[in-house]
Amino acid sequence: MKRHLEQLLTDAVHGLQAGGGLPDDIDIVIQIERTRDRAHGDFASNVAMTLAKAARAKPRDIAEKIVAALPSSAQVAKVEIAGPGFINFYLSPSAYHSVIGDVLERGAQFGRSDLGAERSIQVEFVSANPTGPLHVGHGRGAAYGAAVADLLEAVGYRVHREYYVNDAGRQMDILGTSVYLRYLDLCGEIFDFPSNGYKGDYVWDIAATLHRTHAGALRHSAAKVFKDIPADEGKGPNGSGDKEQHIDALIARARELLGPERYREVFDLGLNTILDDIRHDLSEFGVEYAEWFSERSLTDNGTVARTLERLKTSGHVYEKDGALWFRSTDYGDEKDRVVVRDNGQTTYFASDIAYHMNKMERGYTRVIDVWGADHHGYVPRVKAALAAIGDDPAKLDVLLVQFAILYRGGEKAQMSTRSGEFVTLRELRQEVGKDACRFFYVMRKCEQHLDFDLDLAKSQSADNPVYYIQYAHARVMSVMRQMADKGIAWNALEGAANLQRLTESHEIDLLVSLSRYPEVIENAAVNHEPHQIAHYLRELANDFHTYYNAHQFLVEDSALRNARLNLIQATRQVLANGLGLLGVSAPDSM
Repeated sequence: MKRHLEQLLTDAVHGLQAGGGLPDDIDIVIQIERTRDRAHGDFASNVAMTLAKAARAKPRDIAEKIVAALPSSAQVAKVEIAGPGFINFYLSPSAYHSVIGDVLERGAQFGRSDLGAERSIQVEFVSANPTGPLHVGHGRGAAYGAAVADLLEAVGYRVHREYYVNDAGRQMDILGTSVYLRYLDLCGEIFDFPSNGYKGDYVWDIAATLHRTHAGALRHSAAKVFKDIPADEGKGPNGSGDKEQHIDALIARARELLGPERYREVFDLGLNTILDDIRHDLSEFGVEYAEWFSERSLTDNGTVARTLERLKTSGHVYEKDGALWFRSTDYGDEKDRVVVRDNGQTTYFASDIAYHMNKMERGYTRVIDVWGADHHGYVPRVKAALAAIGDDPAKLDVLLVQFAILYRGGEKAQMSTRSGEFVTLRELRQEVGKDACRFFYVMRKCEQHLDFDLDLAKSQSADNPVYYIQYAHARVMSVMRQMADKGIAWNALEGAANLQRLTESHEIDLLVSLSRYPEVIENAAVNHEPHQIAHYLRELANDFHTYYNAHQFLVEDSALRNARLNLIQATRQVLANGLGLLGVSAPDSM
């Protein structure tokens, strides 16, 4: 409907320009918004005020000219000028009635558009280090990223969903060494586990697999493993010690004792076991990817080396203290950043630059990263690096997701993967269900903190928004079952021919809500705000429940009955479409 009104205004202004009523060199920007109070019409435009300065005329005078030049439309009942020059449109009943036909005809496609014109977008989200199971904090990034990708696809973009697998680097070495040390525990060796190691039960499970495969073949005595290793934090003389030096020395010792092949076997066992677990969790959560991109591949195929060469050629790196530094201060960073350490190893930052260079080389129109809010300071650094190697940093959008905090029994749950004391996404999903998880995670803007109310998510009441919305869908299906039990058939054609019978205020409210859906989808997609869909669905469900409680649908008058059935079936379809974009099911019964 907004596009129809925009076209009417565009035709009117162009007609005035052609006839000399307005200058022909004016840039026209047509804006249409729904009115807050329907007493002032259904839609309003400020186009007359935006043209006033260039046309050197009063906005109200311009508005009168535009209204007089508007083409006739069966969907517009009347047009009024308000205030300094707002043009208010009052829609005809048939304009809203036509929405029902559009919904029933397009079905699952209703609300979708070609706004994106098949332009390509890559959305990378979650990308948690495979050092432990996904926890409830990762769940919000998963639900949000998946919803953003689905919304962009709904408005016509070609979306490539990607998970960046951090299968190289120090954290993975810490995991591999933790697995090996737990294996030695199972072999009977006695020692103090490093404070900086991964301590979760999942590490014991992986070590048990290693032990079943090799028995004691990989065993070395604790004395040999810990010989001359720097003290752990608080374990040296007078409470001294350094946990970072301690774990790094243990990694080097594990490499030395196991040798390259055995060490890689232990490393890959930890990586692949956890990565398979992550794949399974995300699949069960309704999140699928087109590609799982390996960080290790960037080194293996020379992309990191090419990236460093481009930085050198552009003059944005320099050597200092045996390391290679990126001049990020040239782009406003507080200090320069290391890309190659003094031991010759490249940093995470170097890999991240290479990964984003690779994304640009793949030709996406836009690249979207969904990161945790704790990466806020990292965003300008990556954009600076892209500029330094000659890519366009404006193509990269980074969406930051604030932490989700789970409350159970009024107490905050810990989510530390290093200590092993965390609530996994799988545990949350098993407790409250996938639907509640997916919906609750996107109820607020991504940059806002989210307190996940576990008790509310499990409740079967109107206070639980996902239950309330799903119940509206199930209620429509219940009406259709009641109709079948009474031997009544739904005649959609008769309903379509009698939509003018829908005159009750509850029916008008529901029709207005249905007509808003395509606009909400586009706004939510363009602004990356799936919470708009969540709020819309709650409002639509409320309109339906109010209608359901106030009126009978299966009345004797077949014309009115079928018109109402058309309306509630259209409502059911929109509820299902919206829930689907959020990864939530639309049950037939509850």
